[in-house]
Amino acid sequence: MSKNVTEKIKDKAFELLKDNPDGLRYSELVKFISENDEKLNRNTINGSIWNLDSQFPEKVYKPSRGLFRLVEFKDPETDELRKEVQPKEAKKIKEEDFYEPFSNWLQNDIEDVTHSIPLGGNRFKDKWGTPDVIGKKESKRSDIIQAPVEIVSAEIKTETNQLITAFGQACAYKLFSHKCYLVIPKQSSQDEVARLDSLCQVFGIGLVLFNVENPNTPDFTIRVRPNKHEPDFFYTNKYMSKIEKELFQ
Repeated sequence: MSKNVTEKIKDKAFELLKDNPDGLRYSELVKFISENDEKLNRNTINGSIWNLDSQFPEKVYKPSRGLFRLVEFKDPETDELRKEVQPKEAKKIKEEDFYEPFSNWLQNDIEDVTHSIPLGGNRFKDKWGTPDVIGKKESKRSDIIQAPVEIVSAEIKTETNQLITAFGQACAYKLFSHKCYLVIPKQSSQDEVARLDSLCQVFGIGLVLFNVENPNTPDFTIRVRPNKHEPDFFYTNKYMSKIEKELFQ
């Protein structure tokens, strides 16, 4: 009986991976299998699929940590997802459409800043780039302890083929910001998201996923929280002087 249940679980796992060429994370597999049959014991599910790639190396592989994908969807030359099953680019929506929604979310939903503004373009006028959204966090006048002002910057990307460039830009903003966010489409490849998740943890950058198909309800979700650090105040003052009227008055 136990063997039949185990086989049933594995068959369902293969079925789910077949329906999701980009792959599924371990926790997602467990969740979907459990929802499909509530009678199944969660520990039994865990024990049946945690090493699915080791049990069936000819069928399943891990393109990144914790992500299962069927071998049939792997490009034999690059080990990446085959082009014909890669997530399709979302319909073209202007990146700028998400600047104000993220600015509002940063200020009103997670309250990581007390004031923020959409920026973008080439406002800083140098090759290091300009954040798409920038904000400040400062103490209220009524606060007994007055904390130093913090600068928070964000790089937003709607095109999934520009994620590496976006990460590099977010890293550059650490030069003058106390916290930085990288904001990318949740429609991005699972493998790319997993890699950026790890990189953001290493570099202390916040990672936020959003629905790139609808600027009205982007559904911003934190994947990795940013670490606060001390920037180089020479550059902080240099760049803040360019937007002083908008951000500080």
